[in-house]
Amino acid sequence: MTIDLKSEKYKGLTNNQVQQKQLQEGLNELPSSKPKNLFAIAWGVVKEPMFLLLVACGALYLILGDVQEGLMLLGFVFVIMGIEFYQEKKTEKALDALKDLASPRALVIREGIEKRIAGRDVVTDDLVVLQEGDRVPADATVLYSVNLMADESLLTGESVSVRKSEWNGTDKNTHPGGDDLPFVYSGSMIVQGNGIVKVTAIGSNAEIGKIGKALDSVVEEPTKLKTEMATLVKRLAIIGILLCVLVITVYTLTRGDLLKGFLAGITLAMAMLPEEFPVVLTVFMALGAWRMSKKNVLTRKPSAVETLGSATVLCTDKTGTLTQNKMTVTRLYNGENFHTVSKSNGFPDEFHEIIEYGILSSQTNPFDPMERAITNMGEAYLQNTEHIHTDWQMVKEYPLSKDLLAMSRVFTNHEKHRQTIATKGAPEAIFELCHLSADEIEKYSAAVAEMASAGLRVLGVAKSLISDKDLPEIQHDFDFEFIGLIALSDPIRENVPAAVNECYQAGIRVIMITGDYPVTAMNIAREIGLKNHDVSISGPELQEMTEEELAGRIKDVNVFARVVPEQKLKIVNALKRNREIVAMTGDGVNDAPALKAANIGIAMGEKGTDVAREASSLVLMDDNFASIVGAVKMGRRIFDNLQKALGYIFAIHVPIAGLSLIPVFVADWPLLLWPVHIVFLELIIDPACSIIFEAEKEETNVMSRPPKDINEPFFGAKKIWLSCSQGIGILAIVFAVYFIGLKMGYSEQEDRALAFTTLIAANIAVILSNRSWTRNIFQILRTSNKTVKWVVGGAAFFLILILNVPFLLELFQFEKISLTEALICVVAGFSSIIWFEMYKVWRSRESRI
Repeated sequence: MTIDLKSEKYKGLTNNQVQQKQLQEGLNELPSSKPKNLFAIAWGVVKEPMFLLLVACGALYLILGDVQEGLMLLGFVFVIMGIEFYQEKKTEKALDALKDLASPRALVIREGIEKRIAGRDVVTDDLVVLQEGDRVPADATVLYSVNLMADESLLTGESVSVRKSEWNGTDKNTHPGGDDLPFVYSGSMIVQGNGIVKVTAIGSNAEIGKIGKALDSVVEEPTKLKTEMATLVKRLAIIGILLCVLVITVYTLTRGDLLKGFLAGITLAMAMLPEEFPVVLTVFMALGAWRMSKKNVLTRKPSAVETLGSATVLCTDKTGTLTQNKMTVTRLYNGENFHTVSKSNGFPDEFHEIIEYGILSSQTNPFDPMERAITNMGEAYLQNTEHIHTDWQMVKEYPLSKDLLAMSRVFTNHEKHRQTIATKGAPEAIFELCHLSADEIEKYSAAVAEMASAGLRVLGVAKSLISDKDLPEIQHDFDFEFIGLIALSDPIRENVPAAVNECYQAGIRVIMITGDYPVTAMNIAREIGLKNHDVSISGPELQEMTEEELAGRIKDVNVFARVVPEQKLKIVNALKRNREIVAMTGDGVNDAPALKAANIGIAMGEKGTDVAREASSLVLMDDNFASIVGAVKMGRRIFDNLQKALGYIFAIHVPIAGLSLIPVFVADWPLLLWPVHIVFLELIIDPACSIIFEAEKEETNVMSRPPKDINEPFFGAKKIWLSCSQGIGILAIVFAVYFIGLKMGYSEQEDRALAFTTLIAANIAVILSNRSWTRNIFQILRTSNKTVKWVVGGAAFFLILILNVPFLLELFQFEKISLTEALICVVAGFSSIIWFEMYKVWRSRESRI
């Protein structure tokens, strides 16, 4: 049976039919976790320590008879719930957008045209084209198949792949398992061959839905960063609890008031509690992944975002990633003469046979860009001639293997008892199959070298005729006749040379891996600006090398040619042996082991198989090398900003904790901060660290510094000390204002108002200063970040209200201060960042030397 996609049988559904079916049947997806509703989020907040501390404070105030303060604190609970709800929804929205992109894709035929759609958009009666490496999107009946085999272990538990046959029109659908069933099942994987199937059941009506196996996203294991943050939070929480107990004891002993002692202790616990850490981490990772998807990079594993900033080597395929994947047949060689293909040149008869057998040895409905280019050439020049054989039936296919880079297809033709074999592949493999003499090999190899040196990809084509008998096991047993060579061009993407240069500036090495001839590969390497482009290692050489030898050679070689996918794993292991952090691209079934082994596996979104996507950490939606470089840049930005956010949290928690703790130890000093003040500060800190810093643009030197050492702690002792030093500076300034106020005879309430105003001003200053650790405050203020004006403006507005509205003055235990006093406090607060600004200037000078 031959397949004609233009026939009525393979026309598929119309767009109107699809719309009606989607309305009736819904989407092709299994029920998954529903988004959190308001009550779920509220319950999440209730379980948080900060909530429990607020409720405890509110209850204590009510016991003390201070109803206003108590109700105010309990009211803040709802404000915090509101912030939490906003952050949850923003995170959820980002993750939902990613889930839509991550769903397996399907190639369907609708209105006679092939189109690639998300698997969730498949409907019953859709015609789906299945190829090796595809995840089956829905239960379906096989209408047409060539060597189709599926791995159904997800449904049956059996690891052995099963053979599929074509539907005879009568077989009834049955359970998965066993050979020669004409049915494929949702969730199974095509491991060999290709076919066309008609969908019979989708979503929870499919076999996988009945047995209740939810194919949800990969279970997220805690990343290195999450583990590091959890340890840090645990340590700070223990210190906070110990200090809290100390404050309650000291306050009760020195002032004889246990209830007030509890309030002072809870205030300190609230000041010490780093509850922003987990929130910030979640928000940054979710929004970071969403921002990456906007740059055509889909994050499948959160740990990849962490590792991106440490990548030292980027291994990339050539075709479609460095090049445009727009292959065209450029030159032909028939054993004697060359022909350059162009519209003005025509197409001489003596070259027809090369394309004829090139088409026969290609898939009927090709996805491979080279096969598509050969088929397009046939459609342009050989339509309605004796060289196009739509009536021939294919009986066997010999696939490409790592031992022989050639593939053959066997056809029964119109001549009785005769079979035609068409083969194409690497020229050296075709020479071997044709058993050419040394002189012929030398002659044809010179033609190959001439075309390859122009950056063209060269394929050899051969044919064989045999009588209608049992077919041999291997291709070598045919008696092949050499027909000629096909040379294809694939121009490099315009933005690749700039992206390669950016990698070098960022301290990232670029390695190109291709199946091309070494001459072609080195030519492309020179065009894109690879270092050491005149040296290469070929697949056969690679095969002979031990991993140790390769680890030595790979230090200087950036071009790998004539490589088969299985050899990529050897390259990854050799690089990892040299302590490199490897990012590796891949698109086929055979690339999956290398993608899994690499520190960052990057699958192709357009031409990549589902197997490759599932083995990878990132998916490149546009298959463009520049997008990988963009992802590295985004990864570094996310981590820079996360460090700034955590640095700010440390910097602001030090003075808050200090101001809550120190006055307790001096009996005649009034306490500066009570729970209401801490809550007000939290309402600035939360949005600042999760919204302002997340939206901050990347540093100017983000891609001109070496990769981060993967073993270096994300927020090590040096950074913690630097951030705490900022906090100590703020603490000193606020205490100076507090102490001077006391000495000048200000009342307790006035002094508290002065100190609190200074603290808020210092908080705003430290937010602005920490937006960049390389630029000074004036450069920072000139850099736009829309969220800054909302958070900083909101804080300033509410501070003005608190200092002027009598009800709020009473609630915060303040007295009105004059405008001059308020301005002095603001100047004092802003002066706390002077030393950090000087440190930034000194550090930038040091880095230039």
